[in-house]
Amino acid sequence: MKDYVIMSGTSTKDIALSISKKHNRPLIDINIKKFSDGEIFVKIKENIRGMDVFYFQATPSNDSLIELLLTLDAIKRSSPNSITLIMPYYGYARQDRKTEARTPISAKLVADLIEKVGIDRLVTLDIHSEQIQGFFDSPVDNLYGANIFVNYCKKYDLSNTVIASPDAGGVVRARYFAKKLNINELAIIDKRREKANESEVMNILGNVKEKDIIIIDDMVDTAGTLIKAAKAFKDNGAKSVKACITHGVLSGKALKNISNGSDYLDELIITNSIKQEKTLQNITILDSSNLFSEVIRRLQENRSISSLWK
Repeated sequence: MKDYVIMSGTSTKDIALSISKKHNRPLIDINIKKFSDGEIFVKIKENIRGMDVFYFQATPSNDSLIELLLTLDAIKRSSPNSITLIMPYYGYARQDRKTEARTPISAKLVADLIEKVGIDRLVTLDIHSEQIQGFFDSPVDNLYGANIFVNYCKKYDLSNTVIASPDAGGVVRARYFAKKLNINELAIIDKRREKANESEVMNILGNVKEKDIIIIDDMVDTAGTLIKAAKAFKDNGAKSVKACITHGVLSGKALKNISNGSDYLDELIITNSIKQEKTLQNITILDSSNLFSEVIRRLQENRSISSLWK
């Protein structure tokens, strides 16, 4: 087994530092700075020739995406043995197809840019659309965020719990999560807009009266729809509503919406795939480093990653 190193961009320093300690390896120092005109400069300050490199970087912003590409180029030019890019959050993943005329497929463009720089493998967490794996020629491992939430949720009394999907497309994720928690009951939110310029109507498919609801999803952005869904559950007789959502994008009025909707949403549980500058009392942030640490260990030992989900 070749020697390996762990590196990180600015958006994932906490995760990478935790993993470097678990693996008893120092975090390789990268000098990243921004010039007065906004250009980003990257320099790897240690020798990584012949090493297997595990580089962490989430891309919640345009700056973090450019930083990722520049750092990958610097790594490539440093003659490593291999480059594994670990993206806890893949930005632009929601733009995975043309939804109307004359629009880009941005998720594909990001994949092309990463492939052009050159990587040997991509590891990501709950990518918004699994078809994005096909945008890459390199192997892609899409980890399931549900596995991070399982142990946390087991501390609750789950005897009266229903796992809920926010839409029909998330039923597979909800069913997997329910199986992990030994829960048999599922609910689905059916969102409809009867007329243009009218607010969405939330219909609940499944029995939720006097039940404890756990919504499972891949990302929460402004949290407007999440609060509406939580309200719909409470209006239909649910005792409590929690949400386990992998990526806390939490942009715009998200924190205000969550604060104002605290009567409906009892707890929002997210991972640290996106670094949070501000948070609220009813937001719980779980550490994803144990999952990524195990994946690195298995890759270095040529062991199965898919067996983690069984």
